[in-house]
Amino acid sequence: MKRIPSIDVVRGIVMVIMALDHVRDLIHVTSITQSPTNLETTTPLLFFTRWVTHICAPTFVFLAGTSVYLSSKKAGNRALTRNFLLKRGVYLLFLEFAVVNFAIFFDPGFHILLFEVIAAIGFGFVVLGLLLRLSAATIGIMGLIIVFGHNLLSLLPLEGFPVIRTVLNFLFNQTAAPLSAGRVFIMAYPPIPWLGIMLVGFASGKFFEHPAPKRRRIFFKIGLAALALFVTLRLLNVYGDPVPWASQKDPVYTLLSFLNVTKYPPSLQFCLLTLGFMFFMLAMAEEARTRLAQVASVYGKVPLFYFIIHFFLIHLLMLGLMFLQGFSWDQINFASGTFGRPSGVRSGVALWAIYLIWIGVVALLYKPCLWFGAYKSKHTHGWLKYM
Repeated sequence: MKRIPSIDVVRGIVMVIMALDHVRDLIHVTSITQSPTNLETTTPLLFFTRWVTHICAPTFVFLAGTSVYLSSKKAGNRALTRNFLLKRGVYLLFLEFAVVNFAIFFDPGFHILLFEVIAAIGFGFVVLGLLLRLSAATIGIMGLIIVFGHNLLSLLPLEGFPVIRTVLNFLFNQTAAPLSAGRVFIMAYPPIPWLGIMLVGFASGKFFEHPAPKRRRIFFKIGLAALALFVTLRLLNVYGDPVPWASQKDPVYTLLSFLNVTKYPPSLQFCLLTLGFMFFMLAMAEEARTRLAQVASVYGKVPLFYFIIHFFLIHLLMLGLMFLQGFSWDQINFASGTFGRPSGVRSGVALWAIYLIWIGVVALLYKPCLWFGAYKSKHTHGWLKYM
């Protein structure tokens, strides 16, 4: 099956959006002291700067599952696909801890080990590889059960079962565990809820076997149904997210509360909201022939390459800014979890400057991504399959 442009376009768009979140994370003046979704301290612009990027991770994970379905159909050999998934899954887990973690913190001592989206995709590939004997429909049902049901876990009475509770916490909830003196492992992306999204994405690969006009209609209907269900569940305020919304000091902040769904782990309402928008984007991208769509697809064709180098670029820019702001090398502490920014001292830039830096980062990455995409299409080296 040939490459599907709409997938590259949507993935490229969310990768561009993702860079905004990481520029804000590393460089915004309040990013190491203030949560942008804390309604007590945030502003509407800061809130939406963070909120709009919620679409990124679920889209990556969902489309990773979809790509597995499409590549397995193209290969026509389930055993080969399974072996590749197992190898690539282990490779992504290694890449997360050895390369991505270093790009995030620049800490050669690896005092913090983060299990984030690349590791979640790697874990998902391993599990999906083991499930390939099952039909796509069965795999999709398993994914839907996880997505719709994992919020019920908090209702289980596990107080008398500490071992089971610890294991389930690591699989389903954001948590941390000390590794040794001064070192900690953080499960930022609990693997089972994200696995559910990947399994649904795999089963949804069947939609791409339809002609573009038909799948466009399908995607619009699914997106509309997902957002309608999100609004219904959110208004009921009973199930689907651990943090209910509430009336705030004014209508704007009440809206922020309504939209402030839980990402860690991805709640049912979070999934309905973000994946609902993703399906709308897929529908619109089916007929996108604009220059913007072409540019987005350049990033979308090389997602892992972009992901890795954009972190290194943003972090290097952050260090350059620290030196321009008058900080010396001995004030920078990479083991503190603040990306090297001095603790207790004001650093970074205002939100308007974050947007300018974000645009600059995306522009700087265009040519490298264009080159690597062309290189990948012209060469068949084994290592390229893992990028």
